[in-house]
Amino acid sequence: MSKPIVSISGIRGIVGETLLPEEALRWSLAYGTMVNGGTVVLGRDTRPSGEMLRGAVLAGLLSTGCKVIDLGIVPTPTLQLAVQHWQANGAVAITASHNPVEWNALKFFEPSGMYLDAGGVKHLSAIYESGEFKRACWNEVGQIQFDTTAIDRHIERILTCVDVERIRKRKFRVVIDCVNGAACFISPRLLERLGCEVIPLFAEPTGIFQRDPEPIAENLSELCNKVRETNADVGFAHDADVDRLAIVADGGEALGEEMTLVIAVYHVLAHKEQGAVVTNLSTTMAVDEVAKQFGVKVYRTPVGDINVSKRLKEVNGAIGGEGNGGVIYPRIQYARDAIAALALVLEFMAMHDEPLSELVKKLPRYHMVKKRLTLGAIPAHKLLECIKQRYTAEEIIEEDGVKLQWDDHWVHVRPSGTEPILRVIAEAKTAEHADKLCDEVIADLQQLLK
Repeated sequence: MSKPIVSISGIRGIVGETLLPEEALRWSLAYGTMVNGGTVVLGRDTRPSGEMLRGAVLAGLLSTGCKVIDLGIVPTPTLQLAVQHWQANGAVAITASHNPVEWNALKFFEPSGMYLDAGGVKHLSAIYESGEFKRACWNEVGQIQFDTTAIDRHIERILTCVDVERIRKRKFRVVIDCVNGAACFISPRLLERLGCEVIPLFAEPTGIFQRDPEPIAENLSELCNKVRETNADVGFAHDADVDRLAIVADGGEALGEEMTLVIAVYHVLAHKEQGAVVTNLSTTMAVDEVAKQFGVKVYRTPVGDINVSKRLKEVNGAIGGEGNGGVIYPRIQYARDAIAALALVLEFMAMHDEPLSELVKKLPRYHMVKKRLTLGAIPAHKLLECIKQRYTAEEIIEEDGVKLQWDDHWVHVRPSGTEPILRVIAEAKTAEHADKLCDEVIADLQQLLK
C-alpha cells in the first residue's frame, strides 16, 4: 500500500488508502517523542475523517506523556496562535487544507506556532522510521484539557490591528463562502463584529464541500453569482482550514488568489507600516511593483508557509505571504492567516470611497496560469534537469524546482509538496502568453514521460 506524502506541509494522503489510522498513530508517537511528552495543542477542520484521525493522534500523544490542549474544530491559524497562548511545545492540526474531502493530513508545529521546517521534518521522520518512541507508564499517561475560547482570542487579536470603527461606518455587505469548513466558526462572527451585513454561503460545518475547497477563481462561480445577486460590496472565500483567502469584487469578478496578497501588501505599506516584503518564488511580480512604489525590498523564498514565515521574521518585515491567498501579517502572527487578511482587505476598502472593482484597477496586475502534470516513472529531479538544459532565460533559479525568469514573464516548475504532481506556473502581461509558456513546458515534459 502506498505511503502518505511527507513534506513541510505535513503528512498527507487519501483516507483509507494512503493515510490510515495506524499511520496517524505512528506519526503522533514520533511527534510526542520529539517534544519529549510536552504540551501539545490539537485542532482539526470539519472533514468527516477528522474525528477518526483525532482518536489516533490523541492515542499517540497521550501514550508519550503529552498534555493535550484540544481546541476541537478551529482554523489552522487559530491553532497557531493558541500555541503561543499556552506556551506549548508544539501542535498538531488534522487538516488537508485545500485538498478534496477524501484527503486528510497531520500538520506539525514548532513552539513558535510556525510549521516544522525541513530540519524539523527530517528529525521527526527519523524518529518515525526508528520506531523508538517514548513510552509513558500507567501513571504518566498524558491528560486532555479542552480550550473553547481559542477562536474568541483570535478575533480579539485581529480587532486590535485594524481600524474597527472606520470599517463599521461603511456597513459593507459581504458574502462569505466558508466551504462548510472551519471558517464557519470564525469568519461570519468577525464580519459581524466589523459591522458588516453578512450573507453566508456554504456555511454549515459539515465537512462536505459543495465546491472544490481550493479557493481559485474557477471554483468560485457560486460566490460570484451570489455577489451579483445580492449587490454585495465584496465576496470572500476560504479553504477548509482558513489559511487562504480569495476575493470576489463588487459586480461578481473573481480577482484571483494572487491579488489577495497584492492588496494586503499595498494596504500595509501605504497605510500602516513600512518594511520589507517576503513572498515565495511562485508569487506574482505585482508584489515587486507595489514594493518598489514604497522603496522597500522583496525577499523570495521556496514555496511553503514556514519558509516565508522564517525569512519574514529574520528580516523584521512588514508583511509577507504566498500567492495562493495566504497573507502573513506579523502584528498578528507569523503564519498565513486568512481571517486577518479578510480584516485587512475590509480596512483597505474602508479607507477609500471607490468600490473595490475600481480600486484594484489602480494596482499592478499580471496574468498567471497554473497547471499540473502527474508524475510518472521518471523522477521529478530528472525532469527538472531537462527543463533547465532545454531553456535559456535571463535568470535560472534552482532554489525550489526550476524557475526560468525574464524581465516581464517567468515559468516555475516544481514538485508539489501535497500531491504526486509537478506544478507548472507561468506569469506574463497577457493570459495568452502565460498559457503558451505553460503549455510549451508541459508538452516538453510529456514527451520525456512517454
